[in-house]
Amino acid sequence: MSHKARILVVDDENSILRFLTTVLEANEYEVIAARTGKEAISMVTSRAPDLVLLDLGLPDEDGLAVLKRMRGWSAVPILVVSARMHEKDKVEALDAGADDYITKPFGSSELLARIRTAIRHSRERGFNQGASSTGRLVTGGLAIDLDKRKVLVDGETAHLTQNEYRILALLARNAGRVLTYDYLLKEVWGPAMVGDNQILRVNMANIRRKIEKNPADPEYITTEIGVGYRLRDPDA
Repeated sequence: MSHKARILVVDDENSILRFLTTVLEANEYEVIAARTGKEAISMVTSRAPDLVLLDLGLPDEDGLAVLKRMRGWSAVPILVVSARMHEKDKVEALDAGADDYITKPFGSSELLARIRTAIRHSRERGFNQGASSTGRLVTGGLAIDLDKRKVLVDGETAHLTQNEYRILALLARNAGRVLTYDYLLKEVWGPAMVGDNQILRVNMANIRRKIEKNPADPEYITTEIGVGYRLRDPDA
């Protein structure tokens, strides 16, 4: 029998806990629960979950503080599940180390897709450090060969500039995850360019013009308004 992935759900609302437990167990996950930040930290240590679903509105401390504490010593995938809809909250959580951010209310299919992506990335890092940074990613008609540094769209070469390729490669290594504007700016142009979203928007417009059938309605790279960009996960 294959190992069931264990998911720690951190939320103090009983109705949310019941809903998430029902959905996750129906999809062959083992579920453990914590209702406070203190319990969550303890259970990450003692029960070694494969993934954490973390609400930010906890009764004993803010979930963002819990996230930062976990990231101080653990690489466990953390998906923030929160009713906070402001862009600032999403950016803070992602910059603090969250693997993804899902706003309540959400559909179970979307949640399960994000969970699969985060767990797969985590296991790739564990089995082979290069598994998520080399090889070939194919999603729809888009193929990105990270070894050969080639991008094909429906079999035809997409001629990207160096910086356009670096942006797309970063998104490919994290397919299914949203990367913040500041993260992309820092990785491609360096920390001095953080906050200058215009240069990133120009490059993204050029990338979409070269890989999307309809750049105004992108199939491959979606925008999280005010937060960042996400490349479509092949398994989503």
